[in-house]
Amino acid sequence: MLGMISLGDALSGARFCRRLPAFLRHPIGLPEARAILRQRLERRAADFLGLVRHAVYEDPESPYRRLLHRAGCQYGDLEQLVSREGVEEALRALLHAGVYLTHEELKGRRPVVRGALTLAVDPSRLRNRRVVGDLPLRSGGHQGSPTAMTVDLAFMRETNVNHACALDARGGIPWRHAVWDVPGGAAIIKLLRLAGIGAPPARWFSQIDPAASGLHPRYRWSARALWWGGRLAGVPLPRAVHIPLDDPRPIARWMAETLRDGETPHLVTHASAAVRLCLAARSAGVEIRGAQATIAGEPVTDARMAEIRRSGVHAVAAYGSSDTGTAVAYGCSSPSAADDLHLFHDLAAVIQPGGVGPRVGLPAEALLLTSLRATAPLVLLNVALGDQAVVEERPCGCPLWELGWTTHLHTVRSFEKLTAGGMNFLDVDLIRVLDEVLPARFGGGPTHYQLVEEETAEGHPRLRLLVDPAIGPLDGAAVAEAFLTAIGGGSGAERVMGLLWHGGGFVTVERRAPSSARGDKIQHLRRAPARADPAARG
Repeated sequence: MLGMISLGDALSGARFCRRLPAFLRHPIGLPEARAILRQRLERRAADFLGLVRHAVYEDPESPYRRLLHRAGCQYGDLEQLVSREGVEEALRALLHAGVYLTHEELKGRRPVVRGALTLAVDPSRLRNRRVVGDLPLRSGGHQGSPTAMTVDLAFMRETNVNHACALDARGGIPWRHAVWDVPGGAAIIKLLRLAGIGAPPARWFSQIDPAASGLHPRYRWSARALWWGGRLAGVPLPRAVHIPLDDPRPIARWMAETLRDGETPHLVTHASAAVRLCLAARSAGVEIRGAQATIAGEPVTDARMAEIRRSGVHAVAAYGSSDTGTAVAYGCSSPSAADDLHLFHDLAAVIQPGGVGPRVGLPAEALLLTSLRATAPLVLLNVALGDQAVVEERPCGCPLWELGWTTHLHTVRSFEKLTAGGMNFLDVDLIRVLDEVLPARFGGGPTHYQLVEEETAEGHPRLRLLVDPAIGPLDGAAVAEAFLTAIGGGSGAERVMGLLWHGGGFVTVERRAPSSARGDKIQHLRRAPARADPAARG
């Protein structure tokens, strides 16, 4: 039932409340963070081998163990390979030997087929058995059984080493911080991240009301647990205040008041939400010049960054996912692109398929991530998360480069999932709606519907739902509502995403013949996004 909380959620909630006060009372300090980072970079190969040994080779249920066995790679072989070639070259050798997972394989949507081996992956088998977990976190919009994860406060404390060093590089620890996000685990992680580095947030703005009709009760009780945990620890944390995407003026006014008080406001949010905020501030005549932002969750494009800068706000990109449990890259202060990022390569290793891409069914520039920390909640070994980017070594000379993070990523884009407003949905689920749900409701067949991801001139995300005029007259608003209802079922992340996409006006219906067959039924945002004409609603 919707009003019931599962025993697992209740136990996780109790464990979270019990451990939270100690986490909040002991934020990591900068000298400690810098010292730990130096040690990690020196021990990077050893940490990788240690994680693979206990989480893969010593776990008989690990799918990676089956893949490594097929490749004829015992632990001793891997140890020698890493010693001789280094972590990244060892991972490339494993990729060539078939040791990798695509995003659909990671989610259990498609069996792993490597030669004569066929392996059905249960996502729960990829969890780190040494991590009990404190906070349930279910990844973005996925029909069926989404990946249920837990975030461990010990892992968060480990990764706070990176976030403390990165924010300090901007001089940002003393700023007044706020989070504007959808309710749920991702928002709570952002709040705890700030509190855990000695920069407790002053405000928490929620794009969806946690008490909204149809949402699972865990969204309410997790927010309350966070507030009470802060009180018990003597580290006050803010209550969630509902500020919808279509009216961010209260956030702009908070920023302006903070600036008038002689302090610097810093907002952690999604890229397109930051664009909406800046446009609303200019329209309302609210001066927020001098404010700071950290933006993530969707592509940080030139258009979006330009709109933010036009308001005098300085924004830095970050990149991560619920599957990594944290951000794994943070914005460069001497950027060569809007989303120029430094890889936290003490937390994760990244390789790309390159020329072998067609053979493994991935773009040449796909990002294959591997976990390096023993406390990582999900064990990743050459896993594609559906994103691609340009990866390069560039001596930019910025503070993050001087800390030892020398690998850059930029032009990060998804190739098998849609991301709008910081929420993502796998292509395979959207194709089901386009192929089955909409034709059953409005007529036509799979070739009559197509979804195109675009960015408006102002940097807003837009999903153009193309409907072939051959179907005949129909109500475009009804088509959009049916689409959002189909992808926003349930009471969890899918419901949050449906409410966000509906409230943000992301989906427009256009009566136009789809331009392709099934192969690119969903057209993703590319490096040079199209500037579309206003949609003609059906």
